[in-house]
Amino acid sequence: MKYHHIGIPTDIPRDGEVYLERFKVYASGFESSPYGVEWLRFEPDSPVAELVKKVPHVAFEVHDLNAAVAGHELLIAPNSPSEGVTVAFIVHNGAPIEFLEFARKD
Repeated sequence: MKYHHIGIPTDIPRDGEVYLERFKVYASGFESSPYGVEWLRFEPDSPVAELVKKVPHVAFEVHDLNAAVAGHELLIAPNSPSEGVTVAFIVHNGAPIEFLEFARKD
């Protein structure tokens, strides 16, 4: 696995936010951060797990999402927030961890 980003919950609107309607969250910063810092601002009725809305998460790119989550407490089941990427969250030592698998271009 390879480090991809850190997602930090915030309640402060930021320039360049992108709204993900399905998750009722505004995301910003990742595209411009040389360190992979992503800011996440959730609407009160966001369906995202409370742990992700309250605690920063670290995200890793993996080649096999199912293998990465196997044997771990699943927080958010595998889903595709955007074309070409599948993500899932687990809980490790009380912290949310995100795994991302990108579609391979063979």
